[in-house]
Formats: sequence, C-alpha cells, structure tokens
Amino acid sequence: MFGLGAMEILIILVLAFLLFGPKELPEIGRQVGKAVRGFKETADDLKQSVEPELNMIQQEVKMVEQDFTSSVKDAEETVKGAGEAASSSVREGTRPV
Repeated sequence: MFGLGAMEILIILVLAFLLFGPKELPEIGRQVGKAVRGFKETADDLKQSVEPELNMIQQEVKMVEQDFTSSVKDAEETVKGAGEAASSSVREGTRPV
C-alpha cells in the first residue's frame, strides 16, 4: 500500500495512537476513509467524462489520417500520370501539354 512495508505502517499507527489517543483515532480513520472514497469517486467521474471525448478525438484523427493518405495517393497518381505523359511525349517528339 503506497509503497510502505509492514514495519513502516506499524510505526505510523503507533505514532498516530500516541499523538491522537484511542478516542480520536476511529474518527480520524473514518475521515481518512471518506476522503479516499471521495477522491476515488471524483477520479472515476472524471474518467467517465473524459473517455468519450478522447474516443471521439481518436476517431477524428483516424479520419483525417485516412483523408491525408488518400490525398497523397491521388497526388502521387497525378504526378505519375503527368510524368508518364511527358516521357511518352518526349519519345514521340511532341511537346507535353
């Protein structure tokens, strides 16, 4: 738990017992538990509200990537076609258009 070993936890519990006494320790434990539970609930809510947005952004990025890829392929085909037309014109001895 939090990278603490059994000995460290025992020392923390003994210090807490000495500082706060046996009467206040259960209340402090409840307050810590409530705080941890509240933090966990808030983190879960944040995760649930952010995940759909991230998924939507990922889909948009994929669509843009696909559009870019198809545009690059179209441009390559256009350049390739123009290059072939120019080389066939040169072979025939005519000027390219």
